[in-house]
Amino acid sequence: MIVDFHTHILPPQIKENRSYYIDNDPCFAVLYSNPRAKIATADELISSMDKSGVDVSVILNIGWTTHKLCSKTNDYILDSISRYPKRLIGFCSIPMQSPEAALKEIERCVSGGITGIGEIRPDKQLLDISHKKLIKPIVDIIHKHNLLLLFHTSEPVGHTYPGKGSVTPEVLYPFILANPNLKIICSHWGGGLPFYVLIPEVRRALNNVYFDTAASPLLYNSQIYQQAVQLIGADKILFGSDYPLLEQLRAIKEIEACNLCDNNKKLVLAGNASRLLGFD
Repeated sequence: MIVDFHTHILPPQIKENRSYYIDNDPCFAVLYSNPRAKIATADELISSMDKSGVDVSVILNIGWTTHKLCSKTNDYILDSISRYPKRLIGFCSIPMQSPEAALKEIERCVSGGITGIGEIRPDKQLLDISHKKLIKPIVDIIHKHNLLLLFHTSEPVGHTYPGKGSVTPEVLYPFILANPNLKIICSHWGGGLPFYVLIPEVRRALNNVYFDTAASPLLYNSQIYQQAVQLIGADKILFGSDYPLLEQLRAIKEIEACNLCDNNKKLVLAGNASRLLGFD
């Protein structure tokens, strides 16, 4: 079994009218202004999964800045998981500038079968996650529904790329400390946060934190899999491709080629995700 914990889909009308959304949302513009930046629909993702041997994919939204666009794209995700209930798991986006609107949108999406919130981009969505009073109602409702929370995270050094962002380990770590009971997934290896677990208090703070491998071949040498297993344990790593940015099969082949034991590969490719998502 293979579970891809990090994929993106968008409605066909957004794919067909890319320029309109580039002009109307800064996060979308950063990610998709380049005409070569791929956009995929649910049906295209299912086709990719069939070709790549992926059984289940988690579909994430992006960091829209308005309630209207969050709701519109969440509707498509809800429709997609209803059409492919055994293949797709949905995460929703929320309008971060308005906690009241965010709470209503979370409740609406939960009633439609959503499992988590993400991919959250605090820098693009103008949310100060260190503002405890502002963030508390959102944290409370996540606890209420036992949702997962997935952040886009970035390494503070290295090359730049569209959408890299500024949510680095030093930005995310205080939020993790303040919310030890939240189940948090840090995308893109947490921007390097796993390397800090050699500090004992950091290791303790990451008890409920997981790291996905989204876009790993574009960011790190393949040795990161062995290093991360040694540092944080194979049970903290979730396979993610970042499809359609990266082909699912390419990401799978990198894991299959790296020198992990069979049990650790199974944990990374499916076991950890199955446990978090609550299915065999």
